[in-house]
Amino acid sequence: MEKKGIVTKVLAVAGTILVWFPLLAPIALSVVRSVQDGLFRFDYLLPLELFPATLAGGGLLLWAALRSRLRRGLIGWGLGVAVGLLVAGQILAVATGLASGETEPTGWLWVLIVASIVVYSLALLEIGIAGVVLLLDLFRHGKTWQKAHPFPR
Repeated sequence: MEKKGIVTKVLAVAGTILVWFPLLAPIALSVVRSVQDGLFRFDYLLPLELFPATLAGGGLLLWAALRSRLRRGLIGWGLGVAVGLLVAGQILAVATGLASGETEPTGWLWVLIVASIVVYSLALLEIGIAGVVLLLDLFRHGKTWQKAHPFPR
């Protein structure tokens, strides 16, 4: 039986906020810095540094999805891809010496690590969107949003 009670809704809201935080923080900090200094600086590594928030939020979203039996695949696969790419990119960066600065950031290894950061960020965006869709499903009364918009479960 689907559980769409207050506990599931609180888990989904908290998880969605925690997942969006690493995505929105670099943008907000860039805007503030641009206003202060007149220079645009964007820290593309900040979503990786805020991984604990991503993991906590993704875990809460997955828990809410499992309780409600909605969007389990979207959230589960997105979280798995994000964690896998973070770990794989970090192992590759440490093993090649790019993380410590021993190796110059050039060549195909550097491109591979940057690609893992980009795909990690896209997976994080996907989890955030899935969280919003889960919230729409949980807070809709009567006809569910997923019947009107057939996203994968």
